[in-house]
Order: sequence, then C-alpha cells, then structure tokens
Amino acid sequence: MTTDSKNSKKALKKSPKQKVLSVLKTILIYGLIVALIYTAVNWWRQPVMPANPQLQLTDYQGQAVDLAALSENKPTLIYFWGTWCPICSVTSPTIDKLAAADNYPVVTIAIKSGSDQELHTYMSEHNYRFTTVNDQEGEIFADWQGQVTPSYVILKDGKMTQGLTGIQPEWSLKLRLWLSSIQT
Repeated sequence: MTTDSKNSKKALKKSPKQKVLSVLKTILIYGLIVALIYTAVNWWRQPVMPANPQLQLTDYQGQAVDLAALSENKPTLIYFWGTWCPICSVTSPTIDKLAAADNYPVVTIAIKSGSDQELHTYMSEHNYRFTTVNDQEGEIFADWQGQVTPSYVILKDGKMTQGLTGIQPEWSLKLRLWLSSIQT
C-alpha cells in the first residue's frame, strides 16, 4: 500500500470529536425542521377571530363574562377545550394554575361537553376553578373557526393578538400573555 492511499484512508476516518459534532449538527438540523413544521401547522390550525365576535358570554353557572372588558387592562387567555379531549386532560391543570395565579384573566370554553350539570360534575371531580363557558353545540368554537382542541386565543383590548393550538407549557403561555401586554 502506498503512502498516499494510507493517508487518504486516515482522512476518511472521523475522530470522536468530529463524530459528536456531526451528530449534533444532524440533531440541530432535524430539530429546526420539526420546529418549522410545528410552527406552520400551529399557525394553520389556530383559531381565527370572527368579524363580529360574541364577546359577552355567560358561564355554565349563569354568571356574565365580558371578554372585551376583561381584556381592556390585561391580555386575557381564552382556552377552548372539551371534557372528552385526552390532550385537554394534560393542558387543563396548567390552565387552572394560570387562572388561580390571577396575573391575567383566564376564560375557558368547554366545547360539546354536555349539559351545565354534567360540566359542573366534571369540573368538581377535577377540582378546576377556572371560569368556564359551556359551548354545548360547539357554536362559539365554530364561530372562531376552531379546528382542534386544545386551542388558545389571547385577547387584548377586545382584539386577538395571538392564537395557538396543542400542548402549551405554562411558561410559554405566560410569555405570550406578557408579550401581548407590552404590545401597543
């Protein structure tokens, strides 16, 4: 074997450091691709604010809920969910924590989740204390062109500033609410 062929074989072999860097580069590239796809799908599936939204609602306990008034001073999180939604069983405890913290108004809309009494029973069994509007027929969600649960809308001054879907960690929702509060 000639010296040139030995040197070219050595050049083809990667050092452990080069292998690690190659793996990290691959992970970064695939991570960015997944993040871009996730962002695009989330944008496509997000709720859309209707031209004339119904912002005066009544919760399942008969209390008036004025989303426009709630969102005047602070951004308001609207959380569309269902008692039948398995992902919502993961996200609803986070929403309950946000509502209990009382830093921002939180209003939830339970989609096709039964009668007011059935919803009350579900809320009691899960110890949820957040304000909930019972959208028995799914009309409110349809008006917002909702496609999937859970979905979220952030309102500021009666206007939608953000919409998103899927599992959202608490820090992400807090960050989005804060960002909406500093927008003019």
